[in-house]
Amino acid sequence: MTTVDNATDTATAKWKISIENFLAQPMIQHGIVALIFLNAALLGMETSPWIMGEIGEILHILDHAILYIFILELLLLMLARGLHFFKDPWCIFDFIVIAIAIIPASESLAVLRSLRVLRVLRLINKVESMKKVVRGLLGSLASLGSVMGLLLVVFYVASVVSTNLFGKEFPDYFGNLGASLFTLFQIMTLENWADGIARPIMEKFPMAWIFFLVYIMLSTFVVINLFVAAIVDAFSSISHADAAEKQGIEDEKLRKLKEQRIFAQLADEFQVIKTEVHQLKGLLASLPPRR
Repeated sequence: MTTVDNATDTATAKWKISIENFLAQPMIQHGIVALIFLNAALLGMETSPWIMGEIGEILHILDHAILYIFILELLLLMLARGLHFFKDPWCIFDFIVIAIAIIPASESLAVLRSLRVLRVLRLINKVESMKKVVRGLLGSLASLGSVMGLLLVVFYVASVVSTNLFGKEFPDYFGNLGASLFTLFQIMTLENWADGIARPIMEKFPMAWIFFLVYIMLSTFVVINLFVAAIVDAFSSISHADAAEKQGIEDEKLRKLKEQRIFAQLADEFQVIKTEVHQLKGLLASLPPRR
């Protein structure tokens, strides 16, 4: 009974591997990527009333055909991987996107159906350079959280100060904490801050330029550069980790190659010894027997 179970498990594992290898073929993967682009283009064309009036039915047929292909791909992958399918974040993402696409396109859920275009993000998993960028961004989240906290502190302090200084004279810009936060965000982006905000205020508060310059230096130049530094540091760490991983792989390959060479030498020596033993046996057999 155990032998039969083992044979069944082996056969099951083989066809699962066959399905996985079939889906991993470059031709299949390139086809899926092409369909992702086509699906995104179709969703874009569906936003045009003129195109929908001319070839709307064809677009719907193509959209459903592509959706069925994506569903088939997902089902095959789930069949091959089993519960391990849900251990891969990208597989979970595909599952959610396809589940959204299957939802009936009612008026209340039409916005969810349009999220099928998110399948374009699967390209991140296909292109190694894009994957490295995403890994760098995810690796910098901890540092970015600290920088974001620092930026919020600067925002809050500057909002309270600006509200107390300029709120009475310029209530539209600094009348309350919320208005001050929005105005300071606009100043941080350097969008029309000089002529639209700073100069009118400086006509009544000549020394206001000190506040604006200090705030811009802290929020725009210092904090934003800290964001860049955190991301660059994460990319550097990932590059070092990848280099170390590649070096480890190369070392492992070199070690296996050395082992193979050693085993080959041992096999050759064993063959020589075996030949010599056979020759020795032949010599012993040719000797005359003792009387």
